[in-house]
Amino acid sequence: MSPTGPAASDFPALSAQGHVTFLGAGPGDPGLLTLRAVEALASADVLVAEPDVLGVVRCHARAGVSTPELTVVDAQSAAADVPVLRDAANLVMEAVRGGRRVVRAVSGDPGLDGNAGAEMLACAAAGIPFEVVPGIANVVGVPAYAGVPLRDAQGADVRFVDARTASDRCWTEVGASDATAVISTTLDAVAAAAGELVSAGRKPDTPLTVTVAGTTTRQRTWTATLGTIAQVLKQAKVLPSPEGHRPVIAVVGERSSAAQRDQLAWFESKPLFGWKVLVPRTKEQAASLSDQLRSYGAVPYEVPTIAVEPPRTPQQMERAVKGLVTGRYEWIAFTSVNAVKAVREKFEEYGLDARAFAGIKVAAVGEQTAAALVDFGVKPDLVPSGEQSAAGLLEDWPPYDPVFDPIDRVFLPRADIATETLVAGLIELGWEVDDVTAYRTVRASPPPADTREAIKGGGFDAVLFTSSSTVRNLVGIAGKPHNVTVIACIGPATAKTAEEHGLRVDVLSPEPSVHKLAEALAEFGERRREAAKEAGDPVTRPSERRPGARRRRTTT
Repeated sequence: MSPTGPAASDFPALSAQGHVTFLGAGPGDPGLLTLRAVEALASADVLVAEPDVLGVVRCHARAGVSTPELTVVDAQSAAADVPVLRDAANLVMEAVRGGRRVVRAVSGDPGLDGNAGAEMLACAAAGIPFEVVPGIANVVGVPAYAGVPLRDAQGADVRFVDARTASDRCWTEVGASDATAVISTTLDAVAAAAGELVSAGRKPDTPLTVTVAGTTTRQRTWTATLGTIAQVLKQAKVLPSPEGHRPVIAVVGERSSAAQRDQLAWFESKPLFGWKVLVPRTKEQAASLSDQLRSYGAVPYEVPTIAVEPPRTPQQMERAVKGLVTGRYEWIAFTSVNAVKAVREKFEEYGLDARAFAGIKVAAVGEQTAAALVDFGVKPDLVPSGEQSAAGLLEDWPPYDPVFDPIDRVFLPRADIATETLVAGLIELGWEVDDVTAYRTVRASPPPADTREAIKGGGFDAVLFTSSSTVRNLVGIAGKPHNVTVIACIGPATAKTAEEHGLRVDVLSPEPSVHKLAEALAEFGERRREAAKEAGDPVTRPSERRPGARRRRTTT
């Protein structure tokens, strides 16, 4: 980046109404953005950020925000004869023209990480109003996620050192002290930084932790001493590596000792930490499940296997919705989120809302279906007390009683491939049923080639199957998951379908609930982690063990 900003006279046409927000995006975890940062992003006209930072903040910006490409000017890019060089200060100045609101997002904190200060000076020189939204600095956030507190009850001096610009005097002062040193450097320069401290007086047996990709699910931390860090990274086959330029945060001092890390490494000890988990559902259905998987440390990949489309003949659905309004039904039963969505869309088409359900009893199968109804403004009257299925609903469904039930008809909006279990059971209880196709489920398009290869080649650590159709469709559009991949199924029927396709079922949900299924996978991951630790083995992900050939399973 250019060390000095442009002069104010270089930008005579800048509007006084333009505004720049220098925003700290934190160390990498999107959840570490501040509320003020989210507010600023939502109102931005232009968002200027490096690619890795853009991935953290982009989702909070409005749909039409402009994201001009940022090319940082430095000695390396100049030596490579890059044809177009645009430094950040110039790009921000150009973006602020015409009264636009610009957010300049940087990694960590604008005042501590990077060179945002030079860009702020350029704005000040040009008379451009700006504000600063602090972020969690890399040197603070990364040690916290690595389980390395920088201070304790006894207190200690904390020194922050950027190894790339540190002077001999800096190394001498830090080396001669007993302060906790937090060093920003690169993976291949850690050993050199450790050597500087030892040369300056630090004992070679001083504890040291090194963390790469901090606060993300790619985070990895090594514990060593100043004297052994080079050997530890070599034995771990981390170095030498073409990725040696990756930035790291190293913490030097007693508080980074292995004994403390064993107790405080809360992030990397999550049960599914770093696991790539395939979620083969529609995007809408996968959202809450993916959030739950992230809370266990997993990296969810949503691959739709089913696409939902309107029925080929909508007249039956139209008549049924009109019947709701005219009092044709005593009950309506929803067996899926998609059924709720189909009825809701038809309501909106006719200008209706949840008030049209007045006087009608509503049943729902599954917690997500019930939640979708509540979001619509409808509280279900009946949710199965036991198994969340058609059979479970029938267990609790009251028989028709002509004395207490003025109407004997039930509206059942469902998929075109749904089973007849519920219809037959309701008829047996004395009810008349309008069994209506509310939506069609069709096989989704195949995922990208690299995703298909990852599925077949063992690139995923686990797959969550939430129905038999997700098994059939995933195998149909992408191929069979590799045998190292953990297969988790929502119930016995889904597990049977998986086994019929030659898959080994490792996890079975105790209840037919996607959230219970995720919990069961997390418990499996925790048991696997504990077994490795007890055996003295390194904790690895399933995808890190890939045999040369697939193990085939025969079914009887």
